[in-house]
Amino acid sequence: MAIAACSTVVEWYDFTLYLYMATLLSRVLFGPGEASLAATLGGFAVAYLMRPLGALVFGHIGDRYGRRRTMLASMVIMTAAMLATALLPTYAALGSSAGLLLLLLRCVMGFSVGGEYTGVVAYLLEGAARERRGLVTSFAAMASEIGALLAAGVAAITVSTFEPAALEAWGWRIPFFIGAALAGSVLLARSTMQESPEFERQQERGTVPQQPLRFALQYRSAIARGFAISALGSITYYVGITYVPAFLSQGGSLSERDALWLSTLAAFVVILVTPLIGLLTDKIGRKPVLLLLCIAAALLPATMFAWMAGASDARVLVGAVVLAAMGGGVSAVGAVTTAELFPGEGRLSGLAWGATAATAIFGGFTPYLAQRFTALTGSPMAPGFMIAAVALAVLPVLLTMPETRPRKPVA
Repeated sequence: MAIAACSTVVEWYDFTLYLYMATLLSRVLFGPGEASLAATLGGFAVAYLMRPLGALVFGHIGDRYGRRRTMLASMVIMTAAMLATALLPTYAALGSSAGLLLLLLRCVMGFSVGGEYTGVVAYLLEGAARERRGLVTSFAAMASEIGALLAAGVAAITVSTFEPAALEAWGWRIPFFIGAALAGSVLLARSTMQESPEFERQQERGTVPQQPLRFALQYRSAIARGFAISALGSITYYVGITYVPAFLSQGGSLSERDALWLSTLAAFVVILVTPLIGLLTDKIGRKPVLLLLCIAAALLPATMFAWMAGASDARVLVGAVVLAAMGGGVSAVGAVTTAELFPGEGRLSGLAWGATAATAIFGGFTPYLAQRFTALTGSPMAPGFMIAAVALAVLPVLLTMPETRPRKPVA
């Protein structure tokens, strides 16, 4: 279980690193000009379209042949994709083809990541004690924030250490080499993992579904609720956390270096908040915590983005930290809740139909849309209004959703 939780570090290190270094990658691989950043963020969005496909493929493998097998296969592909990214030729050497190669590798990465997080969440949930599911499953979200913290720290150190010429010539490759080495290490550690006790139970009882994807479609209401919860979690994370460095540096509030250091601090705050939220859901239930976070997401983000666009360093700090804590909190409670919506049979496939599909739409596309809406409206509050709109749409779903926390057995 410890190896499973820690392995999400790699997934989120890579995807967060891409956004934290978006402005640099746009210059190095897409060439000069304002359109380059839009192309880089657009590439992130296009790659996310591969996540649902990967989730369906790896979900079938995990539900049919075991959680361990799917997590090993996804990590092999992630390791290769990160190493290939570090070795890419630049725009100066290959022209526009450099950007196209980056987009191709992002698609490969998106495909492999599609089944990664859902597999880990299911593995942790199925191995945890019933009264500690929220806490244990939140470790997946916490580990992902460690990956985000590591990405922010490595990116900040890289940008701070090298002169601009050296950074664009070869220094940008270093964070991706680190990611490839990290992924390779996790792959070796995963080879020692045991199979999920839930899947072993299914094998003993002969209840392993022959067609997991079709089996999961029986739970349409769970799929819809998982979609809604994941939509809220995705937009609060990808707009409220990972888009923030580009928002700050592009708007002139902070330099590229300072924006990355601020993101490092925000990621550290989320690491502290996430297990506390998971523990809270074990005490009072998943639904009350989700409702509270959803209401906060409807009310706070627009003001926080307005603060970050101002001249006050204190307001920039508060805005970034509040948005990060909110996004981390939704991720923590969303992980356990969406997994508990489904039985063990077909759990990964059910998450693929609902939760991962929402992540592709409200995660991959939203940083690009946030950048476009901010440019079109001229309002720094535009990203916050995007988060609020999704929160208001999700709120009725949460109000009608049953509590998923297991009931305590009667003495």
